Amino acid sequence: MGVDPHSAIPIFEQIVNHVRGALAAGVYRPGEPIPSLRVMARTLTVNPNTVQRAFEQLEREGLIEARKGLGMFVTTDGATSARTQSAAAVYTAFAQGIRVGQAARLPAGQIRESFDNAWSDSHSEVRDGK
Repeated sequence: MGVDPHSAIPIFEQIVNHVRGALAAGVYRPGEPIPSLRVMARTLTVNPNTVQRAFEQLEREGLIEARKGLGMFVTTDGATSARTQSAAAVYTAFAQGIRVGQAARLPAGQIRESFDNAWSDSHSEVRDGK
């Protein structure tokens, strides 16, 4: 996992998105710990307060829970909730992109072509390890 300090997406939100995606993908399973705040901050070279903010957001979403003296753990419904939230985020992003295309009066075929190109590009990034 990495963060992009030049991204328009705040770093804490990038961390939230990564952990949510990892939960949805089954990297972290219900009842398992996630990396500690300090470990994650050191690994990402970010301020621990940034990671704390991300953890607080993930707790509010019901994906992780604090266990006193033990760290942060995936909740019983964390993976299922993460998949649901990820699907909703994907839908929202697609809907927003479609609305932008429609507002610009782009033909439906061109909007679909943009989706297909983005899909291909994202698969290339995954394959190339980006």
